[in-house]
Amino acid sequence: MAAVLHLLKASDASLARAAVAQSLGAGDRVTVVLLPGAARPELPAGAAVHRVPDELGWDRLLELIFESDQVVTW
Repeated sequence: MAAVLHLLKASDASLARAAVAQSLGAGDRVTVVLLPGAARPELPAGAAVHRVPDELGWDRLLELIFESDQVVTW
């Protein structure tokens, strides 16, 4: 089981949504971080979603980047 981190800043999250669903289907632990200005998209159940800096501090985001097996930016 891999830890996958998705960083969303774009408004169109259709590709991100598909990638999150694929990772969850593979049994990966998925975290989605919404960067400032990003709208909260509808995502598959099972993905942890956090917004920086409101819900998640920048220091914790940095830790998540290094803890993750894969980081994807959108």
